Amino acid sequence: MDHAAGARELKVLGAWASPFVLRVRVALHLKGLDYEYVEEDLVNKSELLLASNPVHEKVPVLLHAGRPVCESLLILEYLDDAFPGTGPPLLPADPLGRAAARFWAAYVDGELLSSWLAIHAAAATEEEKAAAVARTLAAVDTLEGALADKDAERCEGWFGGGGVGLVDVALGGFVPAIQASEPTTGLRVVDPARAPRLAAWVDRFCALDAAKAAMPPVERLVEMGKKRLAEAHAAPAPPEADK
Repeated sequence: MDHAAGARELKVLGAWASPFVLRVRVALHLKGLDYEYVEEDLVNKSELLLASNPVHEKVPVLLHAGRPVCESLLILEYLDDAFPGTGPPLLPADPLGRAAARFWAAYVDGELLSSWLAIHAAAATEEEKAAAVARTLAAVDTLEGALADKDAERCEGWFGGGGVGLVDVALGGFVPAIQASEPTTGLRVVDPARAPRLAAWVDRFCALDAAKAAMPPVERLVEMGKKRLAEAHAAPAPPEADK
């Protein structure tokens, strides 16, 4: 297959602030693949997005020669399969390593992301938010431990073994959003005092050329977060039910 020709047929449907879209864009830059980026209006979704992902109607969608691939983690694996030998592989070659990478990538979404989102839930009580904070920090502690295990294996500070891999890209997609949430929540999710390895990993990830080329400005995310928070506070309270 002519990988250069295949790369020219790549298109990403995305939204600039989406951590899931960021994953895909970082992976494409890591592999040195050219692509067209199409910014979607998620309030008024394009016909192309609706036709490409009719089940969930969400971004990101990767179009390769017009054929869609949906869900960010599946797209990352697809890039490995569709462009073998192009750029660094995101998944290890051995089955056990691939299974471990998939486990930790799923952990990022199932534990860290879900608990972090619960902190920001507008309808959550203070008790629920406190529980979400505790769960988020527990996930951070677990990832810190996983990095410690990788250090023992001489993996150069990456979850991916000898370099950036699936877990690094999966977790890296959330770095700007987590950083941007600190001014409004007062919570430093990745605190060097609590998780020094993970904090060093964040710095290492942000220094990657592939990350710099794809990451949205944290300042813009902060402004978006403040605007959403103001809108939520300004919204009228729902009427009380009849008694």
